[in-house]
Amino acid sequence: MKQIIIADNQDITRAGLLHVLSRMGEVSCQVAAGKSELMYRLKACPEAVVILDYTLFDFSGAADLLVLGQRYPLAHLVLWSEELSVGFIRSVVSASGLVSVLMKDAKLPEIEQCLDYVLHGRRFLCQHAAGLLLTPAETPDRETVKLTKTETEILKEIALGMTTREIAEKRFSSFHTVNTHRKNIFRKLGVNSVHEAMRYAMRSGLVDAADYCI
Repeated sequence: MKQIIIADNQDITRAGLLHVLSRMGEVSCQVAAGKSELMYRLKACPEAVVILDYTLFDFSGAADLLVLGQRYPLAHLVLWSEELSVGFIRSVVSASGLVSVLMKDAKLPEIEQCLDYVLHGRRFLCQHAAGLLLTPAETPDRETVKLTKTETEILKEIALGMTTREIAEKRFSSFHTVNTHRKNIFRKLGVNSVHEAMRYAMRSGLVDAADYCI
């Protein structure tokens, strides 16, 4: 029986994946709500298929993610996210044959096809990711990157170690609203993680480097 670890802390997408996987036969699913829990479950199931929303977990960048692949070389990582930069996809896909990419805007048939591929040990790149790889990578112009006041405040709160849920409670907002701001920040800066966002923001003067240490 194939072991699958769903590393996604969004209830709705996790529930959707569990429903699709329940129709795929001999599979056993586990859920990891954070990076430490993911590592714990991988230690017990080093050959598992990991469906990972990288942008919501505490990885510092592509290198950090690739270390995970080196530590568990038999695990097949499926990057399952709403938005990933072209450079990030290129770096992780070229580094390992056991990394697949499935964006969250994929239709159900494509999701099912991806799961079928990875359960049989084959790599899968969704149409969205494949299209990005065929497009020349672009580097955001630091002079044109503009964060709104709310986005800057949320970026600072993320830097202080607050989770999306904690930020939402502090701002009397919904998890979805704060998560949308987070994705917009990452998109504008052309990054995929908190560490990358903060380094870029400090270099660009968007955040005071004296106040935040990574």
